[in-house]
Amino acid sequence: MNRENKRKKYTKGYYSKNACNNSFTCKVCGRLVTPDGAASEHRNHCPNCLSSKHVDNEPGDREADCGGVMEAIGVWVRKGGEWAIIHRCRVCGCLSSNRSAADDNPLKLMSIALKPLSCPPFPLERIEELTTLMGGEGQTEK
Repeated sequence: MNRENKRKKYTKGYYSKNACNNSFTCKVCGRLVTPDGAASEHRNHCPNCLSSKHVDNEPGDREADCGGVMEAIGVWVRKGGEWAIIHRCRVCGCLSSNRSAADDNPLKLMSIALKPLSCPPFPLERIEELTTLMGGEGQTEK
């Protein structure tokens, strides 16, 4: 959302109850983002790079003054199997969760979901040693 629209005075929580039909240009990849194709009345992130802008303290309140880029850092599965994206603000570090949209980049979603598996917090070369320390047999091959 651009600054001109942020200055409009709406009642608190206006966007949590009303559709947000504004288009915006993504601050990360430069793509024009329209509400079409989201399969939701609330387009809040770029379907290409999954980045967002920090405008809310609570969903729909538009009260955050930070304005930083919200980077997609993870995904999780909501009750019922729907995916949601975890965003972290690059400026203030605030975390938020947003529903994934129908037109989100599936490769980007999968790469975020698989990142912990491709970069584990321990060296894979030590998996046998770590398994033994945890009381396992320590063998990865049979």
